[in-house]
Amino acid sequence: MAQPIEIYKFMNVNRIIDIVSDNKNDALKELAEVIGTSDIVSDEALFLKKIYEREKLMSTGIGYSIAVPHIRDASVQDFVIALGRKAEGLDYESIDNKPVKLIFMIGASDTQDKDYIRLLSRVVLRLKNKTFVKNLLEAETPEKIYTLIKDQD
Repeated sequence: MAQPIEIYKFMNVNRIIDIVSDNKNDALKELAEVIGTSDIVSDEALFLKKIYEREKLMSTGIGYSIAVPHIRDASVQDFVIALGRKAEGLDYESIDNKPVKLIFMIGASDTQDKDYIRLLSRVVLRLKNKTFVKNLLEAETPEKIYTLIKDQD
């Protein structure tokens, strides 16, 4: 059996932000800019373009105040994750029509088929834990958020 994919290994405290924007597209841009600081992403503009294209297919707002925008692309060498919070929430066209407060943005290489699905599943499974989500929203610093994610893995 394959080892579990540990979410925290693809994050760092510099990719955990409080979102300033008040709309979906600008919030996605903020997170793509954060992901673009990683050496793993070779083309930030292309990454953002692919995220927008993915959102046009179907909103990644999965309900319960959570969105998980994600792409696989050749401009990404390995998994990379950013997390944005918006305490008051923002309109995201979620499946439950509720504002989104947590956005986990995931990038992966276009060759990471099976592990990509495993990582997405693990993130969504973790986010089904209401206490965990509440703790992420209430954490005071990116370091505390990172520790919460690491401890949950």
